[in-house]
Amino acid sequence: MRNGGVSFWWQQVGLPVPTDRLDGDARCDVAIVGGGLTGLWTAFYLHEADPTLDIRVVEAEFAGFGASGRNGGWLSSELAGSATTYAAVAGEDGVARLRAALRGTVDEVIDVAAREGVEADIVRSGVLYVARSRAQAQRLGGELDAEQVAQRIRVAGAVSGRFDPDCARVQPARLVSGVARVVRERGVRIHEDTRAVRVEPGVVVTERGTLRAPVVLRCLEGFTAGLAGHRRDWLPMNSAIVVTEPLTPGQWDAIGWAGEELLGDEAHAYCYAQRTADGRIALGGRGVPYRFGSRTDIQGRTQDWTVESLRSTLTTLFPSLRGIALDHAWCGVLGVPRDWSASVAYDPATGLGHAGGYVGSGLTATNLAGRTLRDLVLGHDTDLTRLPWTGHRVRRWEPEPLRWLGVHALYRLYRAADRREDAGLARTSRVARVADRVAGR
Repeated sequence: MRNGGVSFWWQQVGLPVPTDRLDGDARCDVAIVGGGLTGLWTAFYLHEADPTLDIRVVEAEFAGFGASGRNGGWLSSELAGSATTYAAVAGEDGVARLRAALRGTVDEVIDVAAREGVEADIVRSGVLYVARSRAQAQRLGGELDAEQVAQRIRVAGAVSGRFDPDCARVQPARLVSGVARVVRERGVRIHEDTRAVRVEPGVVVTERGTLRAPVVLRCLEGFTAGLAGHRRDWLPMNSAIVVTEPLTPGQWDAIGWAGEELLGDEAHAYCYAQRTADGRIALGGRGVPYRFGSRTDIQGRTQDWTVESLRSTLTTLFPSLRGIALDHAWCGVLGVPRDWSASVAYDPATGLGHAGGYVGSGLTATNLAGRTLRDLVLGHDTDLTRLPWTGHRVRRWEPEPLRWLGVHALYRLYRAADRREDAGLARTSRVARVADRVAGR
């Protein structure tokens, strides 16, 4: 089994060689820090709206190195944050508008990919959420009974389920590399192997020179902590994924996964999975949730015990796959604000803006955030700029060692809650409610 190498998705398409490094000082109209999907979509829509803009992206590794090229491939309408948090700002109507915008964004990404020739194994197949205990079923409130769940996918122990059609399967590296190609073809320069170390109004200081621009947009998601002065803004939370060897027709028949819908559960330490285009199962979940000092991984390598934990999850869901080989494992970081809710912001007075903090639901949200940043930068008052995540402010995370102690205690509590519920508890464990209060969710 391969461990690391950024991700299985990148190994499928081949790791890119960084190009167009920044060579000394330069100027442009818009400087975007971070070459993931948030930065790339922002560049795409800004150029589409005003092709005269000189837009440049600075990226420490290569476009799509971070979560954009490592995620579970769920192009879903999941809310990137807490409905309660957004409702406190804009009421239930505001939450409904954000949900509707995310649903529409699923089709927006699919349409752009088709129009621009981005081949990313996209299938609008929906997602099946399953509950495997009475407590999970209570939280899920699904419309499918156990037999109806089994008609889609035979998940061992499933008692109920819910199907959401507003989701598509994606090969993440193909998507992000395709979007990067499109923006380059339009004249946007992506300075790879160019690490930003500091951002100020009108200035991006990198290890290869200083880029000056009246508009500077920070789009670093889980890598935000590596920028001077931003270590406590968003927590770089780890998620890990394993991918199996290709399943045989008999193995697929045994688990009844005949379609290409995605699969998730309602556990507190939840998992997420897809049937890949080449006939494997990619399954992810939390490993070591956080590294001390907001450190990030080295080329996606994850811990052996995390791999075994995910293997156990896979065979618990599908006992008939016991003994199946895992071909690849990797991990990556997602950005988590202190209130677990994403934000998009721009200050015309300073020219500084940012987007991110998607708490693991960013594949769709990056596109919506990019369009929102476009409108904010261009000074347009639109439905997007009035969404409840626009201008959302949140306090910073605690200093170390409180940060490390709190996050690791948090996930011990969630796992303990899952064990209590799996043992037969009919309601959500009080342990999980304590964990939610600790998390600030």
